[in-house]
Amino acid sequence: QVQLQESGPGLVKPSQTLSLICTVSGQSITTTHYAWSWIRQPPGQGLEWLGVIGYDESTYTRPSLKSRISMSRNTSKNHISLQLRSVTPEDTAVYYCASVAKYRTGPYEFEYWGQGTQVTVSS
Repeated sequence: QVQLQESGPGLVKPSQTLSLICTVSGQSITTTHYAWSWIRQPPGQGLEWLGVIGYDESTYTRPSLKSRISMSRNTSKNHISLQLRSVTPEDTAVYYCASVAKYRTGPYEFEYWGQGTQVTVSS
């Protein structure tokens, strides 16, 4: 069973950088079976896809956030990382990581999800 766990600060001040990690168990993040994605849900809104990192370390990010988002992996720790720079209160959301099947062939399938972590941007 693949399990994912998000972790990071619950409160970030405006203009700072939000840094989160996703710890994956039950599957190596270098597997070709999955890519790894970040999704968020602002209060009262729907899910918003942020980006994905493939097993070849290729990345694709939401166009409106491309200049502020970085994704990376740490294979020794089996971690997927997210950095969101210059945050504003509009970045307040529950942040999720999820595995992505059919990364190469499409359509994407978000099979396994973490429980999510609340991040509030406020001064």
